[in-house]
Amino acid sequence: MRSYSPDLTPPWKKKQTPAPEVAAEADLVVEEVSTGFCGAVVRCEKTAEGPTVTLEDRFGKHRVFPLAPRGFLLEGKVVTLVRPSAAAPARPARTASGSLAVPGARARVARAGRIYVEGRHDAELVEKVWGDDLRIEGVVVEYLEGIDDLPAIVAEFSPGPDARLGVLVDHLVPGSKESRIAASVTDADVLIVGHPYIDVWEAVKPSSVGIPGWPRVPRGEDWKTGVCRALGWPENTGAAWQHILSKVRSYKDLDPSLLGSVEHLIDFVTAP
Repeated sequence: MRSYSPDLTPPWKKKQTPAPEVAAEADLVVEEVSTGFCGAVVRCEKTAEGPTVTLEDRFGKHRVFPLAPRGFLLEGKVVTLVRPSAAAPARPARTASGSLAVPGARARVARAGRIYVEGRHDAELVEKVWGDDLRIEGVVVEYLEGIDDLPAIVAEFSPGPDARLGVLVDHLVPGSKESRIAASVTDADVLIVGHPYIDVWEAVKPSSVGIPGWPRVPRGEDWKTGVCRALGWPENTGAAWQHILSKVRSYKDLDPSLLGSVEHLIDFVTAP
């Protein structure tokens, strides 16, 4: 008796029936069927080889694909992407954090809960990307100028179920001073999260700033001053930060480790 191997043909290749056409509008998230690359539409272009679409994944990586029939998955279903027409309806506007914008929304009265960050630069970055979301939720962000006295700060705040406290910490890695301080706070109504970088500057993607990478600064040297010196910038850390901040337009310009931490804090503080 002749035996046959199982049919391993992907489902989208078994039946070449016409697939729904979907306009490849900016921010539409799709998956390319042959590579599994998943990302948001950045742009569509007309090339000598035919129309293409550029996708950006959540790490900021770009890939270019042809607009081939049945070439993409949208919410798990095979579709054919086509170039959007000039008259296509506009997609819902989004905030810098990627949330759907709420036209005409008014700021909510501030909650008792708060989000604390270490410094002014952290607060300015959070405001630029999540400011619209925070105003709608009524969450106030304050900066501490360091967390050396965090246990006393938490005690003074007196957190509770109706007044939760979220804290964003720089350089929250195993064995660091920051991790030891964070571990000393055990209140159930306090959430401490962070990112692995020495300073929040590093949470901005180097590609967004236009540099090859964040330089290493020798121990004992002021980190921000050392960065300016290594990059050939004037040793004015305030001006350097304003330059960096000006390059941040949305969550896509930030490292995923910071994105997840801030979203976690907002969810914690606003939970019923």
